[in-house]
Amino acid sequence: MSYAVKELFHTLQGEGGQSGRAAVFCRFAGCNLWTGREADREQAICQFCDTDFIGTDGPGGGRFADARILARAIADTWAGSGRDQRFVVFTGGEPLLQLDAALLDAVHEEGFTIAVESNGTMPAPDGIDWLCISPKAGSQWVQKGGQELKLVFPQPEFDPADMLTLDFEQFWLQPMDGPDRVANTAAAVRYCLEHPRWRLSLQTHKLIGIP
Repeated sequence: MSYAVKELFHTLQGEGGQSGRAAVFCRFAGCNLWTGREADREQAICQFCDTDFIGTDGPGGGRFADARILARAIADTWAGSGRDQRFVVFTGGEPLLQLDAALLDAVHEEGFTIAVESNGTMPAPDGIDWLCISPKAGSQWVQKGGQELKLVFPQPEFDPADMLTLDFEQFWLQPMDGPDRVANTAAAVRYCLEHPRWRLSLQTHKLIGIP
């Protein structure tokens, strides 16, 4: 299988349970909830995405002919000295449209811990070390377990209280970005104070100006 990758870069994870950790981000092209084109946003299931996942023209991006070639590119992108600290985040778009057992095995062989950020509309394959699910209202949400549930907040169709029985280790509220970001952040803070099983996730990479 070949893989279409929008961008491949070394940075710090900015959100959720692994925030602050050095990581290689492998952003796959394509998503099943939005085309990525502004003309289609109002008709999309997910209308608040803030990510460019169209094409393969980003830094480090391209089409990779097989799993070992992409795994090698991920290893070459890692700038840290410690092999035992290697960490990759597969994201998108929707990474589970492309991520498969062959790539998981090849990246593990390169010494990486594997995290995935998914919208939860597809079942996750075995072999993921840290699975973050960020559900989107209106989608067919099927993957309801993992290490981390990260709910972009508010989404009126979702009541966080209904999610605490799901099979996740951590529950995070992330204020929806955009013109109402300040109000959404204040609302998320209030909710976490009143419901302390939920933690506040901020997009710290945006705050400090890194990819």
